[in-house]
Order: sequence, then C-alpha cells, then structure tokens
Amino acid sequence: MSILFAETLRKLRTEHGLSQRELSDLVYVTRSTITRWENGTRLPDAAMISRLSQCLNVDVNTLLSTVTVPDEAPHVIMVDDRKIILSGGLPILQKAVPYAIIEGFTRPSEAIEYANSHRVSLAFLDIELGNSSGLDLCRKLLEIYPRTNVVYLTSFVRYSFDAWSTGASGFMLKPISEEGVQAQLKSLRYPFFSGGANQ
Repeated sequence: MSILFAETLRKLRTEHGLSQRELSDLVYVTRSTITRWENGTRLPDAAMISRLSQCLNVDVNTLLSTVTVPDEAPHVIMVDDRKIILSGGLPILQKAVPYAIIEGFTRPSEAIEYANSHRVSLAFLDIELGNSSGLDLCRKLLEIYPRTNVVYLTSFVRYSFDAWSTGASGFMLKPISEEGVQAQLKSLRYPFFSGGANQ
C-alpha cells in the first residue's frame, strides 16, 4: 500500500478536472480500480503507471517515486525562536495533522540536525529566527530533502515576496489556526497522508 501514491494520484486527477469515471475511461480500467488506487489499497503496475503519467501529463518518474517510498508517519516540524509560539502552535498542528510525528524547535541548528536523521515532510518556519533567517533555513532543509514542504509563519506581510523565491509551499500569518493549517495541506507541492479531516 502506498499512501503517497494515492494522494499524488488524487491531486493530479483533480488538478486536471477529471472525475474518477473520466480517468478510468482514459486508462481503460474500472472506476472502482481508480478508487482503490486513491484510497491506497491497491497499486497499478509499471505499464499502467506509464499510461497514467501520459493521461495526467506528468513525468513517469514522479509517479514511480511515490510507489517506492515506504509508508510511514510523516515528520512535521515547527521552528520559532519564541517558546510561547511553539507551545501554542504544536497542539494545533497535532489536531490538523494527527497522523504525523510533530516536533518543535527554537533553534535552526536543532531543526537541521533533526532533518539530517528524519525525512521532514512539512516544515512550518518563522521567518525571523533571532540572528538567523527562516529563508536560509528553508534552503538548507531543501538541500537535505528536496521534497520537504515549507510553510512560512510570520507576523509581517512584507516578507511574502522574499519567501516565495525559496521554493516554499505556502505562507501563513500568525497566529496559526487548525483551519489555516488544513488549507495549507491542500496546496502542498508534495502531498502526503496527514490523517486530517480532509483525508
């Protein structure tokens, strides 16, 4: 079973405005087969993945990589130099992403050390981290694992233009909310199974 493949297929299908029935007609399978692929109970073979990649206009390696990634709880981190922000934000993340392993850090160096030993699926980063920058931390995290989704947290709208140039998935103004986090989960560059209400 591959939740990552299921999430990716569903996202690509909806982005192309296709129903499960329409996609099944394009690749010559039953609608129930598409349903099983999208709920993670079945995987297509290599030939079918190639056909799906053509119909969805995506590189076949993108789909193949989601099949070979082992299923595990995703790692989600929040980095903010103020402990009060972490203590308020981490419970919200746990509610919004209940399937994930949630960790909080006040220092970028701690987050980098964690990322070197865990594949971080999603990182919520404060932009101003004392003497450091969340923008620089984003670049380092993406060097470690390029499929890390990064969402910036800040109280200052003026940073939004600089934030987009780093390859981030999203941008949120503080304080975060469960609804706001769930909205960000819908627009991640690299979706993953989060166990939230919208899964």
